[in-house]
Amino acid sequence: MQSKLLFPSLILIAAFVFSCNQQQGPSASDIQYPDTKKVDTVDTYFGNEVPDPYRWLEDDNAKETKAWVKKQNKVTFSYLNDIPFRDQVKGTVKNLIDYEKVSAPDKHGNYYYYYKNDGLQDQSVYYRTKDLKSDEEEVFLNPNNFSEDGTISMAGTSFSSDGSLMTYLISDGGSDWRKAITLNTETKEVVGDTLTDLKFTGISWKGTEGFYYSSYERPKEGEALTAANKNQKVYFHEMGTPQSEDRVVFGDDIQRRGISAGLTEDERFLVLSPWKGTSGNELYIKDLEDPNGDFVQFVDNFENNHSILHSDGDRLLIYTNLDAQNYRIVETTIDKPNPENWKTLVPESEHVLNSASSAGGYLFLNYLEDAKSKVKQLTLDGEHVRDVDLPAIGSAGGFGGESEDTELYYTFTSFTYPSTVFRYDIESGSSELYEQPEVAFDPEQYETKQVFYESKDGTEIPMFIVHKKGVELDGNNPALLYGYGGFNISLTPSYSTRWISWLEMGGVFAMANLRGGGEYGKSWHKAGIKMQKQNVFDDFIAAGEYLKSENYTSSDKLAIMGGSNGGLLVGATMTQRPDLAQVAIPQVGVLDMLRYHKFTIGAAWASDYGRADASEEMFEYLYGYSPYHNLEKGTGYPATLITTADHDDRVVPAHSFKFAARLQEYHSGDTPVLIRIETRAGHGAGTPTSKTIKQLTDIFSFTLYNMNEEPEI
Repeated sequence: MQSKLLFPSLILIAAFVFSCNQQQGPSASDIQYPDTKKVDTVDTYFGNEVPDPYRWLEDDNAKETKAWVKKQNKVTFSYLNDIPFRDQVKGTVKNLIDYEKVSAPDKHGNYYYYYKNDGLQDQSVYYRTKDLKSDEEEVFLNPNNFSEDGTISMAGTSFSSDGSLMTYLISDGGSDWRKAITLNTETKEVVGDTLTDLKFTGISWKGTEGFYYSSYERPKEGEALTAANKNQKVYFHEMGTPQSEDRVVFGDDIQRRGISAGLTEDERFLVLSPWKGTSGNELYIKDLEDPNGDFVQFVDNFENNHSILHSDGDRLLIYTNLDAQNYRIVETTIDKPNPENWKTLVPESEHVLNSASSAGGYLFLNYLEDAKSKVKQLTLDGEHVRDVDLPAIGSAGGFGGESEDTELYYTFTSFTYPSTVFRYDIESGSSELYEQPEVAFDPEQYETKQVFYESKDGTEIPMFIVHKKGVELDGNNPALLYGYGGFNISLTPSYSTRWISWLEMGGVFAMANLRGGGEYGKSWHKAGIKMQKQNVFDDFIAAGEYLKSENYTSSDKLAIMGGSNGGLLVGATMTQRPDLAQVAIPQVGVLDMLRYHKFTIGAAWASDYGRADASEEMFEYLYGYSPYHNLEKGTGYPATLITTADHDDRVVPAHSFKFAARLQEYHSGDTPVLIRIETRAGHGAGTPTSKTIKQLTDIFSFTLYNMNEEPEI
């Protein structure tokens, strides 16, 4: 299966060269935006009246809303279809995404399982083989056969410890709701009941008798994509019985918004991690070998993050940021659950311990050093064995396995380094190439640098900048600035067709590691949440100003882009600094900060955002930056392409609908402000390749056209 990396000396795809002699195309002045009715809805917060004239767009099932969506898409696609070079952009994106992609293999029973995509398949196919060194492989599951349009995807797998049974989750149209189907791996036949209405869960097998999973009460008809999710429960599904007989393991007496459930490798301990927000969890553990045992509470608050890393007899290793902002590893036993009894095994480092795993009787600790991976191998007693020799500066992952494993497979990637799988010998520490893709892209033509710039309050913020070697810093380069800044999530270097397409078309790509993320631990995260959220926007604005001051680009050639919490980032930036960039791409964004908590899992985000109904101070802060509420009449905003999807039940499309309606009402400039609403798609996961190509084509065509740049072959 090993393949040789191909970096052709002559790129197979003709690179685009930008010029300013643009062909005739669509004009923003000719756009007739759909009429959007307004209603007299007013909410009162601590004596403050807040009009919400587009509240009716929150009802995604209403005929009026569906009609509005069709009208908006008609206007948007009429504009996009008239961009003269759109087909050329599509050809570039399609050719760059068209390469074989293979995941790292996992062994279950007598087989190794892995995903593979021939390049343009809508969904990756699940394969297996008994010998990784042979060419004999078989298709185990092909999600492309689940639906005609490729919109039903696999969303997770779990095997019994002997590999004889396997449960896979499926998502329909990108929704977070799942079905669980169990197969006999020898015959591939369905076994037992198909479970429905699962959400935010994994599958944890106990022998072959059944498995644990988490879910919410079944939503009411028509409310699955919008109704609030609360009071999740953990169930045990016994094979051979219907789902209706599944017993509640946790969640009847102690109610929590969400509960993650899992078993230790030896299946002795059932570990529960209740949560109410996106950061911080309680910790409960039950010894399943004790017939009279009950759950033991290890942590009784949501102030820190904790997870069981490894169990060895009575000994438990815990990965935690309690009393360690950059995380540490501690050890204890189930009869000494309280944190004051925990003993530090691996102390906190100056660098963030981004993740930790075990395999082959060792620990593997993945640190972030200025958002770049550094992996260390330690004994189970915490003694340093070696630093894993990584192939370059970038991001590594996948160092988990079973205690008896002698090898593991990890993945390495960077901005211009395609995701590559390596085989790692656990005892010797040697890595060898296992699977490396052939791509029509020459990384030698590009350079990546990391810079540090000052934000508004003087804080040093890191940013990666990627561009062709020898680019002239004359302020005329089209540049794309990307950010996120939230929920303790770290942005690290990785290979993506999105960024490669932009680079191949001659653009500069920049990714800023904003506060609110996890790049520098708990303090970095907390510096960008609640009453500190403005720091994130200031960091992003300063990143744009840096790119301009260093002559990478100019306001007329800068685009800002981000998704989900990053969509909030773009929305807040364009309302606070409409002059910063020429183009804004807020994707599936959180844009109404006063009502976000009323839909699906939105209430969990209060740990980062706070809630408008919590206090007058918090209301005023959220109201002060909420993108939907801070659009101003008569303002000229950047050329804006809002993107969302009709099955997004993570950040409901109502955010984007309402923002688009008010933006079209208030905008006074000569740039287009459009919304692109994908159908049969969700927040992003499981999106078919064909839809991804179309989305990227439209985004980059819109961006270049509104920078007055014309690509030429």
